[in-house]
Amino acid sequence: MIQAIHTSVKGRARYKVKELYHSLSLKEYLERSLVNQPEIIDVSANISTGNVLVFFSPKYNYKQIAYLIDEVILNYQKSNQQVQPFTSHKIVKKTQRISGVKQQKIENWHLMPASTVVDTFNTSALGLSSESAAANLRKYGANVLSETEVRSSLSILVDQFKSLPVALLGVAAGVSVFTGGLIDAVVILGVVGVNAVIGYATETQSERIIHSLKHQEQTSAWVMRDGKAQEIPVDNVVLGDVLILKPGSYVAADARLIEADNLSIDESALTGESLPVSKNTASLTGEDVPLGDRLNMIYRGTYITGGQGLAVVVATGQFTEMGHIQTLVGAANATETPLARQLDQVGSQLVVIGMGLCGLVFGMGVMRGYGLVQMLKSSISLAVAAVPEGLPTIATTTLALGIRDMRRNKVLVRSLSAVEALGSVQTICLDKTGTITENKMSVVEIHTNTREIKVTNGEFIAGTGNINPYMYDELLKLIHVSVLCNESEVSRVDGEYVVTGSATENALIYMGIAAGVDAIAIKQKYPLLQTNLRSENRNIMSTIHETHNGHKFVAVKGSPSEVVQMCQGWMKDGEVVPLTDADRQMLEIENDRMAGKALRVLGVAYNHIDESHNGNHETDLIWLGLVGMADPIRRGAKALIADFHHAGIDTVMITGDQSPTAYAIAKELELNRDTQLEILDSSNLNNLTPEALTALSDKVDVFARISPSNKLQVVQALQGAGKVVAMTGDGINDAPALKAAQVGVAMGKGGTDVAREVADIVLEDDRLETMIIAVSRGRTIYNNIRKSVHFLLATNLSEIMVMTTATAVGIGEPLNAIQLLWLNLVTDIFPGLSLAMEAPEPEVLSQPPRNPADPIIKKSDFGRITFESATISASTLAAYGYGILKYGISPQASTIAFMGLTTAQLLHTISSRSEKHSIFSPEKLPHNPYLTAAVTGSFGLQLLAVAVPPLRTLLKITPINLVDGAVIGGSALLPLIVNEATKNTGASKIKKYPKCRVRQYK
Repeated sequence: MIQAIHTSVKGRARYKVKELYHSLSLKEYLERSLVNQPEIIDVSANISTGNVLVFFSPKYNYKQIAYLIDEVILNYQKSNQQVQPFTSHKIVKKTQRISGVKQQKIENWHLMPASTVVDTFNTSALGLSSESAAANLRKYGANVLSETEVRSSLSILVDQFKSLPVALLGVAAGVSVFTGGLIDAVVILGVVGVNAVIGYATETQSERIIHSLKHQEQTSAWVMRDGKAQEIPVDNVVLGDVLILKPGSYVAADARLIEADNLSIDESALTGESLPVSKNTASLTGEDVPLGDRLNMIYRGTYITGGQGLAVVVATGQFTEMGHIQTLVGAANATETPLARQLDQVGSQLVVIGMGLCGLVFGMGVMRGYGLVQMLKSSISLAVAAVPEGLPTIATTTLALGIRDMRRNKVLVRSLSAVEALGSVQTICLDKTGTITENKMSVVEIHTNTREIKVTNGEFIAGTGNINPYMYDELLKLIHVSVLCNESEVSRVDGEYVVTGSATENALIYMGIAAGVDAIAIKQKYPLLQTNLRSENRNIMSTIHETHNGHKFVAVKGSPSEVVQMCQGWMKDGEVVPLTDADRQMLEIENDRMAGKALRVLGVAYNHIDESHNGNHETDLIWLGLVGMADPIRRGAKALIADFHHAGIDTVMITGDQSPTAYAIAKELELNRDTQLEILDSSNLNNLTPEALTALSDKVDVFARISPSNKLQVVQALQGAGKVVAMTGDGINDAPALKAAQVGVAMGKGGTDVAREVADIVLEDDRLETMIIAVSRGRTIYNNIRKSVHFLLATNLSEIMVMTTATAVGIGEPLNAIQLLWLNLVTDIFPGLSLAMEAPEPEVLSQPPRNPADPIIKKSDFGRITFESATISASTLAAYGYGILKYGISPQASTIAFMGLTTAQLLHTISSRSEKHSIFSPEKLPHNPYLTAAVTGSFGLQLLAVAVPPLRTLLKITPINLVDGAVIGGSALLPLIVNEATKNTGASKIKKYPKCRVRQYK
């Protein structure tokens, strides 16, 4: 069925094509067929959304185009029916084709009766025969997913040479070889090599650590074959196989349930739904049933938490939902980070400047009668001087040091640019389940005897203080009954409790353990005699136990509204009193209050059994209280959200949960403290055009009931609105969005392998709060690299000004080619690196994120850079003029210019530490020992060049007397004094933001 969803613009329309969802072959067929129609100008189909955008001649209307699309789809379906392996059904939705294997037809299996699905695959509850299974394996291929593409060592190495500044150095080295400057070329290539080694070593170490976190996958599955249960490799599971479902195992393939006995499955890795889902075999109705609501289906990679069942496999390998997500991951494109883009912009500007200078100096020299060869070498040397050799090394080393610091905080960074990119993030998309929350159920609230008790980190809190459950009889009884009316298995390993069972029942056991109850001992003290499980029309569970004196009692838990109707009394101040209708109404109100907080609420009751019950033990019960459970918010998450807001970063929550649950958590987190929370449900999102979603994206705080493709849409919409986006997640369903975001952040301990493989950053211990450290580090790195680039441009421009002015005036060459190269090596790399290691500024987390569109050096900065360069150049030329007056145009004059310019540039490192704070101002900058060492060491190298004869010969410099030394010192100090005195020190004019509390994490 074709649905027109956007037709307001003439000659342009967008259609929803349900068959297109996840169908690569239909996408290609639609685009190929429609573009050949004379009415169609252009067409674009999207398998993630099922939308088709068509541009057509204004002579036609959107209804005529819809008819054309419908015809194309019918032709596609007819052409594919000849190769379909199954009998046709009216509800066929979409098909796919993968090279090397037969395509698997993907139908709405959840809408079919179980018997129809069984007949479709020519199977039964006894499973396939070995011959049929082998035939299906040959026909449709193994049940394997394609490996997530990982970075090889070679690709990591090649990436180190892909920046434009590195390419410029390579060109400069080639030019040097061409003009006979072999030593120049060797030194330049040495710089490139050091840069590559640092980057390669850092990134390969991060990759190695991330891969070491990979979980061991389940390799076998139980199926029915030839009428008996068999354990086979997961790879050999085929269409029509009947899976045997047991607690504690993962589902091997997508399948339709044919039997289910109290079956519950944790689908959080796929759907983001935090609670386990109870499954059944009933057919569903409706066209667009969300993945999380398909209660009769199970999906590959999900975890069986309780019950048992049988299911017919309907999709394997790349045709499973997990396979579809991998397709989305492959289709998502990683976005270039701001720093990489801006450094390339600087490199491009330097190319233009270098080429312009070559032509200018060469032309002026030839006009003044200098030799062609001499001027060619001089102009090329000057162009090489325009390229800061230290720029790639400074950026690479600074980012590598950032990665090292992050690793100390259990934050693993895959690539160098990811640290800086996190520092420029404007919006963080937070996956709820497993990221904001712990992805495990916990008891968070208890209501008993009109007392409201909070349970936090194992402590029971009533009012303003902690309470001891052993001091309150009704509370202790409630905890005992919750532990006893429970199917979870409890054991001890090395003194620690190990609890195995469903998430809900595990939470009740852990509540008992936190209260000091010995869960193993109490189960032994009150042996289990009988269990009455929940059923389709009965939302309670009861267990019968024997007491030490041979009597029996019944423990009950379940739907509060059902349990309370079975009660005649309730515990109040240690005594059993009648439960009145008013009391029941009060308990119903309390249940609604807790449910309104997105808690999963259970009612708990018990009674002693005597002969009067006549076999019906679930009557005349004694009410104990309500137990509220939730997937708890991680400790520190609320404070982290506040820190993000102080840092000017917007926070958006994306979850597969229902809107009420999402709203309750967002409200508790104070996700938006300024205005009312805005929530967008996927049912509304799917009806939006990409343009409308982009316009709405930065106004929405919570996206609820979201699918994997929806997450990708949200991230891309925010990026379309001009935001730098970080995405956090731990599940398979998060992988496409993690890859598309500028910074993907995955969980290392509880996350899935797929999420970690595509993420830029992995939190090794799942502590989300360490992200604020990464943000701080990223911003500091950017600020420091900016200082270094400012310094490099100012000093390199001073060389250009000196050489160009001297050539224009006709006073010879103050510096030769090798001196220019030496000067750049001595004054660029180590001083530049020391600036990149400046301590964080106090306001780093009190300022908003920078605009990613702003270049690393703004237009307003060029005036200041030019002024600083001019002061250094003027002082150097004055010293050179002194040398000419004393020695003529000679090596002695050149030596004075060379030493003066080098010393002035080294002193300029001190001036470049701050744009606002002068060394003469009372506000002292924090001590930077690296800068002291770099300036001292570089100056020592310069003196060594004068003192060591071979170096003097190489550089063509002469010894210096005391008077010349004084002139050199004066020419170097003067620019420092002038530049510091003219700084804009109006610190009070800087806009202040609320102070951000940054905690120290160990």
